[in-house]
Amino acid sequence: MSKTFITCAVTGAGDGPKRSTHVPVTPGEIAVSALAAADAGAAIVHLHVRDPDTGEGSRDDDLYAQVVERIRDQNKQVIINLTAGMGGDAVFGTDDPLPLLEGTDLVGPSIRLSHVDKLRPEICTLDCGSYNVGNSNLVYISTSEYIRLGAEDIRRLGVRPELEVFDLGHLRYALKLLQDGVFHAPAMIQFCLGVPYGAPADTTAMKAMADMVRDHDVIWSAFGVGRDQLRMVAQAVLLGGHVRVGLEDNLYLKRGVPARNEQLVSKASNIINTLGGEVMSPSEARELLGLKTA
Repeated sequence: MSKTFITCAVTGAGDGPKRSTHVPVTPGEIAVSALAAADAGAAIVHLHVRDPDTGEGSRDDDLYAQVVERIRDQNKQVIINLTAGMGGDAVFGTDDPLPLLEGTDLVGPSIRLSHVDKLRPEICTLDCGSYNVGNSNLVYISTSEYIRLGAEDIRRLGVRPELEVFDLGHLRYALKLLQDGVFHAPAMIQFCLGVPYGAPADTTAMKAMADMVRDHDVIWSAFGVGRDQLRMVAQAVLLGGHVRVGLEDNLYLKRGVPARNEQLVSKASNIINTLGGEVMSPSEARELLGLKTA
């Protein structure tokens, strides 16, 4: 079985801090947690930032800079992957859909990449489609043209995009852009499973996505949310993919036991080893993904 890299999604932008005291909020806390995840075996750390006063997700470039600087001061090997997904939330009314309601944070593709432009991480995310979020009127917006424009900007910045797909239609469009030459091959694609309401976190959905990319020049990874996180680690390894864990997607080691990021990475590492595989180091992941040596 080939080697597998582990990505740790350290904090996310949801309400995790309200549900677990282990979810990092301040730049210092996020950096410490990311470094602990790297020490536990994560080759890549996927980073959001939060407003230190409110705990809410933020697009503040300075907060990103503080986190990246703290990580790089202590670890120059781990691969940094910054989200570029903030700024896509649109909350619609029911009787009169416009104007958009409180909670909307909707900006264009170039503004979503402001911190990426300033910090030039090795990787940033690019969400490859729109979808309904939860049971209310919140829609995450990433139009076809936004995706193309975002891809062009990311390419200009010399950053590798991680293409996040939440459903089969998203993946279909990402593969079309790959065929059109919009992305350098091999493309890096993340299967995001179990997010309400995208593709479910189950074997059928992951295998369908893995089958779709089989004849394309793609390096894929996958994650499941909540209680499906560690099960999806095992499934991704068996199907030949890489894995993502972390408090952005799941707060528990098991029912009633709050997790830390480094514990989830250790769990993923144990699963990989138990299945006969090996965990990829940051330098090996850099080589696989065509990134500069640290």
